[in-house]
Amino acid sequence: MSPKELLYIEDALSHTQFLMNQCRDAANQLTDPALKQQAQQLVNGNQKLFTAFYNLV
Repeated sequence: MSPKELLYIEDALSHTQFLMNQCRDAANQLTDPALKQQAQQLVNGNQKLFTAFYNLV
């Protein structure tokens, strides 16, 4: 893997982790159960993406 490709994966990991943290924070602050569940599903989806990107390295 080239250094440029590694930088791309590192950037993707960083963005995915940021989105995961944002969604987790939102889920913790929401009081509506449906919205809370939706935010948690976004956390789970971003966790899967993070794992997929991480496994490329």
